Amino acid sequence: MSGTGEVNEPTTTEPTPFGVVVLTMGNRPADLRAGLESLLAQRDVVLDVVVVGNGWEPTGLPEGVRGLGLPVNRGIPAGRNAGVGEVSGDLLFFLDDDAVLPTDDVLSRMAAQLAADPTLGLIQPRVVDPEGREAPRRWTPRVRVGDPGRSSPAMNVWEGAVAVRRTAFDYAGGWPEPFWYAHEGVELAWRVWDAGFHVRYDGGIEVHHPAIQPTRHAEFYRYQARNRVWLARRNLPLPVGAAYVAAWAAIGGIRLRSGEAVRETLRGYRLGLVEDGGERRPMSWRTVWRMAKAGHPPVL
Repeated sequence: MSGTGEVNEPTTTEPTPFGVVVLTMGNRPADLRAGLESLLAQRDVVLDVVVVGNGWEPTGLPEGVRGLGLPVNRGIPAGRNAGVGEVSGDLLFFLDDDAVLPTDDVLSRMAAQLAADPTLGLIQPRVVDPEGREAPRRWTPRVRVGDPGRSSPAMNVWEGAVAVRRTAFDYAGGWPEPFWYAHEGVELAWRVWDAGFHVRYDGGIEVHHPAIQPTRHAEFYRYQARNRVWLARRNLPLPVGAAYVAAWAAIGGIRLRSGEAVRETLRGYRLGLVEDGGERRPMSWRTVWRMAKAGHPPVL
């Protein structure tokens, strides 16, 4: 009570609204159910959740979750984009159908960071295998992984669990649909930086995902190489783009272990040069400098 006799009303904080998109092909029903239950258990947030069935009509969803069935598999980026227009909220959260939020405050903690820092555009939490298996290197988005529990700026993200401001997502043009899969998290992060925001990897906030190695089939090598070229063509000033493709051609070439991998990688680079990868929107030199100053220029 104040000295004037007036009663001070307690301060209340409204729950943060999130639009949540979960992408699935319907082939992991138990995993999907676990992920949705972990979403619905989140506290201090208001969720508008849609499950996008990529070539599948979602069924058996828990109360409070809507489904959007796509008649054909449109690829991972386009599938995620299809769900964005179906949900409300100034913050968006994307979750893979085999990922789980292990505590009930994952989203509220990310929302608090985004509220406290208006220059923060996107957060990727730390990804942990629930059985204790070693985390793949790709889950920690920096050149030198070091301690996965250490937070840092990020110039690419693991796409399976990310929170992003809708304004930053809209500036980016959404996930890059021509990619189908592979490296869409690189472009989204780059474009969020180019929008004037920064991207954060938070080692203190965890999500669970099984540590399985991706299948190294012919399509994998082809898309990896093609999309590297498209990343440069779509997003980088020409000198930086040339250095980026040359660096990854050298790094990727060292890692190839079979004749098929070499052939499909070379095919991918050729497709990246001759096929239409979509609109070119090169980032500003100021963005290149900001990323370099943060420790990771868009070359590696």
